[in-house]
Amino acid sequence: MKVSIPVMDRSGLSSTVGQHFGKVPDYAVMDTESGTLSFLENTSEHRGGVGMPPELLAKAGVQVMLCSGLGPKAVDMLSSLGIQVFVGAKGTVGETLEAYNAGKMIRADHDNACKEHDH
Repeated sequence: MKVSIPVMDRSGLSSTVGQHFGKVPDYAVMDTESGTLSFLENTSEHRGGVGMPPELLAKAGVQVMLCSGLGPKAVDMLSSLGIQVFVGAKGTVGETLEAYNAGKMIRADHDNACKEHDH
C-alpha cells in the first residue's frame, strides 16, 4: 500500500509535514510493502503546473493520504479517486506514520475539513 504525506522538504523520515495539502512542494510516499520512502514533486496547478494534487497522487498509486488538514473539496476529490484521507498529521513523516500505524489519526470528512479553505 502507498501512503502519502504532504511535506515541506525531502529529509526522509525527518521531513517536515506541510500544513497546506495542495501547496506543499512535495509529497512523501511510503510503500508499506517494501518499506521504501520516495518523494513526489507537486506539479499541480497549485504550484504552477497542471492538474490537481489528488489526480497526481492517484496516478502515483497512492491509497492513503495523511495530512494536517484539508478542505471539503479535496476530501471529496481524494475519496472519489479511491484514496482514504486521514487528518491530524504533524511533526515529521516518521511521527505521522507512527501515529497512523497506532490508529491515532482521524478519518477525514466534511465535519473535520478546514472550513477556511475552499479546496
